[in-house]
Amino acid sequence: MKIELKDPVFAQLASLAAKLQIPAFVVGGYVRDLFLNRVSKDVDIVVVGDGIKFASAFAERMTEKTDFVVFKTFGTAMVKTADWDIEFVGARKESYSRNSRKPAVEQGSIKDDQLRRDFTINALAISLNPEDLFELVDPFDGVMDIERQIIRTPLAPEITFDDDPLRMMRAIRFSAQLNFDIHPETFAAIKLHAERIKIVSFERISEELNKIMQSKKPGIGFTQLFESGLLKIIFPELNAMHGVEVIKRQAHKDNFYHTLQVLDNVCAETDNIWLRWATLLHDIGKPITKRFDIAEGGWTFHGHEDKGSRMVSRIFRQLKLPLNEKMKYVEKIVALHHRPKALAEHGVTDSAIRRLIVDAGEDLDDLFTLCRADMTSRNPEKIKLYRSNLLKVQELVREVEERDALRNWQPPVTGEDIMKYFNINPSKEVGIIKNEIREAILEGKIKNDFDEAMQLMIDLGLKLGLKPN
Repeated sequence: MKIELKDPVFAQLASLAAKLQIPAFVVGGYVRDLFLNRVSKDVDIVVVGDGIKFASAFAERMTEKTDFVVFKTFGTAMVKTADWDIEFVGARKESYSRNSRKPAVEQGSIKDDQLRRDFTINALAISLNPEDLFELVDPFDGVMDIERQIIRTPLAPEITFDDDPLRMMRAIRFSAQLNFDIHPETFAAIKLHAERIKIVSFERISEELNKIMQSKKPGIGFTQLFESGLLKIIFPELNAMHGVEVIKRQAHKDNFYHTLQVLDNVCAETDNIWLRWATLLHDIGKPITKRFDIAEGGWTFHGHEDKGSRMVSRIFRQLKLPLNEKMKYVEKIVALHHRPKALAEHGVTDSAIRRLIVDAGEDLDDLFTLCRADMTSRNPEKIKLYRSNLLKVQELVREVEERDALRNWQPPVTGEDIMKYFNINPSKEVGIIKNEIREAILEGKIKNDFDEAMQLMIDLGLKLGLKPN
């Protein structure tokens, strides 16, 4: 099968291969994406010989400006043009030891290189050589697997996953990204070798988790992580959410599958990966707060939002996710996720609305996105009523926000104002006054106004025995 590669860059690569008399091939993801009609500007070139030398010669003959970078550790080179990122590597064979996913490498043929690829759909190659220019090289029926929408390994899957256990995560990631099925034998091998994932660093695992999280329906990937046995090893807190307990004929819902449904719902509305992470973790505190109480009508999860929020930093550290403002954002969304739902179900006061606006700040819209998604009842009338009530809460939020100017709220009187006015150092009195002013504004006793806040500050200071400067 001849593949049409229209861009001039491929003719230039083929011309260089003919001049140097060095076999070269376009391989991997770019070829796969041609068959999937996906646009890609990342190209991998395998050279049967010195890949770095070939890359250098290619960069030199380019008339447009290029960036040429050599990665000696990996034996690769990168040429970047305005339109393309082209990586060059020599064809190679690989062999692995049991305790490492870093292979011993030696030069090989194009077939050797295709054999070392993770999946048949990524082992496709297109020749850049004059004798068979632009012919497809597909020794493992990768095109057929694309048509069948199957993830399958070129070698026996036991060998592929035992050699490099990260490929088990990659199989699931590609399944989620492409909405392909994993071949039964391939999935059986993942289950068999799941424990091997322990030799993989969490940095690499989190890369794959983030790619799963960025797919259209991450629930597919997390379901497969659970069913394969990988999830209980890499993410035991999420794995613990699975299951239904029954006492006195009363059962709670399966919080694992509920969470995945909520996650897929959120992903239909936003690409914000950190809101997606917050959604995945929004009920993470339920397994450790679960109680059965007849007096309260059965199963309860009191305080799960606060407990879950406090679990976020440990989970982020464990998974090597960022410990900066992104983690703080996830903590906040998890802590607040039940608040709008409670207001929608139990009634609203202006005070409660003000507190919600102040506590959520600039993330209020994201919080409502999660709350809309967090309704997975099979009863359409119940969903309709809940969303109607939630919409009323949002309308009240807009009204209070416009009236009281509380979004991204900062107190009108600061600790510095208090210390300066009363000529005092940092002390518990400063904290008391700040808190009382905040509560007075949120309860509607005074306006969100500097003059009214200053007057209350003075009154409170005098009651505490402070004297103006």
